[in-house]
Amino acid sequence: MQENILQNKKLNKKITDEIATRKRALNFYSLANILPDPDIVLRKQGKDMRIYKELLCDPHVYACTQSRKAGVLSLDWEINRGFDKDKNIEEIENLLKKLNVRKLISDILDCTQFGFQPLEIIWKRYKNGKILPEKIVAKPPEWFCFDDDNNLKFRTKENYYGELLPDKKFLLAQNNPTYNNPYGERTLSRVFWSVTFKKGGMKFWVVFTEKYGMPHLIGKHPRGATKAETDSLADMLEEMVQDAIAVIPDDSSVEIQEANKTSSADIYEKLIDKMNSEISKAILGQTLTTEIGAKGSYAASNTHMEVRQDIIDSDKKLVESVINQLIQWIYEINYGANVDVPNFELYAPEDVDLTLAQRDKILSETGVKFTKEYFIKTYGLEEDDFDIREDFYPINQPAFKQFKEETPEKEEKIGQEQIEELFKFISEERLNEQGQAILGHFFSLLESCESYEDLEEILTEENLRSKSFEKDLQKALFLCELQGRTDGLIVE
Repeated sequence: MQENILQNKKLNKKITDEIATRKRALNFYSLANILPDPDIVLRKQGKDMRIYKELLCDPHVYACTQSRKAGVLSLDWEINRGFDKDKNIEEIENLLKKLNVRKLISDILDCTQFGFQPLEIIWKRYKNGKILPEKIVAKPPEWFCFDDDNNLKFRTKENYYGELLPDKKFLLAQNNPTYNNPYGERTLSRVFWSVTFKKGGMKFWVVFTEKYGMPHLIGKHPRGATKAETDSLADMLEEMVQDAIAVIPDDSSVEIQEANKTSSADIYEKLIDKMNSEISKAILGQTLTTEIGAKGSYAASNTHMEVRQDIIDSDKKLVESVINQLIQWIYEINYGANVDVPNFELYAPEDVDLTLAQRDKILSETGVKFTKEYFIKTYGLEEDDFDIREDFYPINQPAFKQFKEETPEKEEKIGQEQIEELFKFISEERLNEQGQAILGHFFSLLESCESYEDLEEILTEENLRSKSFEKDLQKALFLCELQGRTDGLIVE
């Protein structure tokens, strides 16, 4: 039954065979088994990928590419051991550190700019018999091409049409490759015309500034003056622009006319701003993380940051796949093909919840003792990273006698002492000052709004400057709750 499904006797074809190939396609032709680069910009310009490297000289393009890289380079990395304690994990970790993981990740991310990035592995046999990478070098992508089967080829002086490469010799990072385009998607291709128009606008703006940024000097001489006298006066005016002094005949005059072309100059600025905006969208997917502009929206900036985070996550998976391919090859060469291989993973370092930490600090100061399991679960710590200090918890201090059993005659006095001790943490005057400052700032913001929508946008924690007040208020509420519980014990 399976053979009948696999083999179509009428067509003499199997479903396991690849039928739609370039060699059999009607409208595909190639020269010497080289797949043409489908990049539209390169075709029209008649140039190779080196023109994209020139685009990185533009400050805005460079800033955007570095910002995109920084999103991944800021992540921490680890080798995921899984459930098995692989004895070779430590060796792989030390190898990646030796290879400079940060540089390797940066080289891999170049493929987002140029579409693909070949990285040559220089293998070395060590004394213990293992074959491991000594270094990994990113090579210029313009040296390489792809054949009709999407295999990477290296163009040499001896073979312009490229030669195939050995197995496990080159890591290949590709940005969204497809069967039709193994060269990958290039963000620099998307910004080529924006940078070109920006350069043109900048050039005309400089000429405009030179022409209209200085006041015009108009020289007047008698009607019967000769050409030599006219040329001499023009030369003196030209020198006057630079030196601010001139000597002219007493029958000549000079008039200074101020230039006023502000509205025309705005056209160039708007053109450059527009091109910068297009560059940001092409590389980062949004604009607000690199350019705020005249108006800002907190909600919009959060949305834009989420878009950028999606791109960072995509780049992160790209880096992980390339480095995991390297680890796969290391295991195949040294340990065989049928061995479980650990995974390289990038992750964002977790920030400590300051509010939670402040609460735990207050609880500790009141005598509460936390277990190691609590710290591991709450703060993500490892068991071997810390120890619980037995001498830290001040349970025997007089200020915390409320946790001891006392006689009814002393309980009322202890409750009063407790109130005095607890509220040393918080100053009522400080809370009042902070509250008045927040209200005053709120009313000033309110006066600047023209609609409810504007008010909704600006009512953020950052604009109200209320973080410090919230922390102190939280402490006060917590201490009041402790006092209430203590008073309840006294009443009973």
